[in-house]
Amino acid sequence: MAVDIAGRIAAIKKEKNALLFAHTYTRPEVQDSADLVGDSFELARRAAEEKASIIVLAGVRFMGETAAILAPDKKVLLPVYEAGCPLADMIAPSDILRLRKEHPSAAVVCYVNSSVEVKAISDVCVTSSSAVRIVRNLPEEEIIFVPDRNLGSWVSEQIPEKRFVFHRGFCPVHQQVTPEQVRAAKERFPDAVVLMHPECTPETRREADYILSTGGMAALVKEKKHRCYLVVTEQGIIHTLRRHDPGAEFFELTAPTLYCQNMKKITLESIAQALSEEEPTVAVPDQIAAKARRALERMLELNR
Repeated sequence: MAVDIAGRIAAIKKEKNALLFAHTYTRPEVQDSADLVGDSFELARRAAEEKASIIVLAGVRFMGETAAILAPDKKVLLPVYEAGCPLADMIAPSDILRLRKEHPSAAVVCYVNSSVEVKAISDVCVTSSSAVRIVRNLPEEEIIFVPDRNLGSWVSEQIPEKRFVFHRGFCPVHQQVTPEQVRAAKERFPDAVVLMHPECTPETRREADYILSTGGMAALVKEKKHRCYLVVTEQGIIHTLRRHDPGAEFFELTAPTLYCQNMKKITLESIAQALSEEEPTVAVPDQIAAKARRALERMLELNR
């Protein structure tokens, strides 16, 4: 059944000059049908570069919005429009306006896991893979980092010469992991190196061997320096990493299970339907898109 749907997707993509981009947290069969599997930064960058007429973004809503803003000449389809991001929902434009008033000389650095309205009143966007480089390249000495306090704290640890103000947001999937849970897993898999996403809490991050974005994890695994990994991020990436090094062993936390319900809403069936109907499309009002585009394009510029 999945093979039939995958074949149908491939045929429609060819017919309509479409590409399927999938985040590393999506289902294995979705990743296997994609033209590109990557983190949010890679998906955003390639959306702006590709020549396709249609981009199907297998990911959550903010990713589709980002692709639509950076690639206004393309039709961007989001297979499951209600697939949102709890972290993105934790901040509103009013929160940024308040923080700007309290810290008028600070630059507002916005994680891409946020709404277009929040991006539109930020100075620059970042992803987990680009945040340190971009913040280091900013001229401002004070940084308002929104909305993820855990990613923000990790960035601040890498750039101690700057002052940081954090919003209270967090990713529920990563926030739930405790140091004790990671230590217990390390006892079960003593030969494994620990890969951890910076959205985990500061105390949990101390248990990691590597703090990396999803793209960074993929890059490390491709080097094939290690043979055994304990992966502390959403479980979907295990499929991605196995493709990069089939000979390595990959273990995940089972208590708690790191599972993003929104990412898993995207199925091959929903992708095929979106391609066939060319709906739902991602539409961002021109005025908001223009302002958000400035923050996103600055992200691309400062990450070079």
